Amino acid sequence: MSETYRFTAGTAPMLVSIPHAGTGVPEDIAARFTAAAKALPDTDWHVERLYDFLGGFGVPVIAATQSRYVVDLNRPPDGQALYPGASNTGLCPVTTFGEAPVYREGAEPDAAEIAARRETYWRPYHDRLETELAAIQARHGVAVLWDAHSIRSRVPRFFEGRLPDLNLGTGGGTSADPALLTRLEAVARAASGYSVASNGRFKGGAITRTYGDPAAGRHAVQLELSQVTYMDEDPPYGFREDLAGGIRPCLRGLIEAALDWARKV
Repeated sequence: MSETYRFTAGTAPMLVSIPHAGTGVPEDIAARFTAAAKALPDTDWHVERLYDFLGGFGVPVIAATQSRYVVDLNRPPDGQALYPGASNTGLCPVTTFGEAPVYREGAEPDAAEIAARRETYWRPYHDRLETELAAIQARHGVAVLWDAHSIRSRVPRFFEGRLPDLNLGTGGGTSADPALLTRLEAVARAASGYSVASNGRFKGGAITRTYGDPAAGRHAVQLELSQVTYMDEDPPYGFREDLAGGIRPCLRGLIEAALDWARKV
C-alpha cells in the first residue's frame, strides 16, 4: 500500500495540514466507483502547489495522498455530521458534492469496511497531527495548526450563490484565540479584489475542532479557499498561475501573520 500522507519537516511554530488534496484510490475501491466519482471532482486540487512557499518559512506540512472518497480526514471518526441540520458528507462519502452516487449500486462500503478504512487511512494522519503539534508546542510553547482547503465557488448543496473567496474558520470562535483571527481577518480584507468571511458556512471541520484548544496553547484555523481564485473549476481542473499569482501574496501574508502572532504570544 502506498503511503497515506506526505510529511515535510520544519522548525516554525505552525503545522499546515492539507487533508483533501490527495488523488490516490486503491484499485479495489476504484473498481466500484461510478464514472462521476472516478473523476474525483471534489478534490482540493493543487493546494500543495498553491502553498509551495511554506518551505521558505520553515513550516512543516502534512498532506494526504489518498482521495477524500477513500476516507474523509476532516470528519469525526464516528461519522457524526459536522453541520447538524445541513447537508453533509460522511467519513466514507457515498455521494459527490453534486449529489451523484460515488459507488455503483450495491457497492457501497459496509460498516466493517468503513472501520477498516478508518484505521488504515484516517488514524495514521491524525496520529501524525497529534505528534507534530505536541513537538511544536514543546519547542515553542504554542502551536498553530493551519488546515488548508479549497472548494468550487458554487456548490448549491452546501450554500447559495457564490462562496466568498477566503473563508476563515475557528470552530465558531472556539479553536483559536480571537486575537489571532482578528489579525488574519485584517490581512484577508486588505487583499484587493477578494471577498472574505469568518465562521460562516465553513467554520472548520473535525481537524480544526479537534486540535484547536486555545486554553492549552493550541490554535487551529481552517481556510476554505474558493477555487475560482487560482484554477479552472471544470475538468481537467487546470492550475492557473495567472490567477494564483494574485492570491498567493494574500496566503503568504496570512501565514506570516499567524507565525508572527505565535512568536509573540
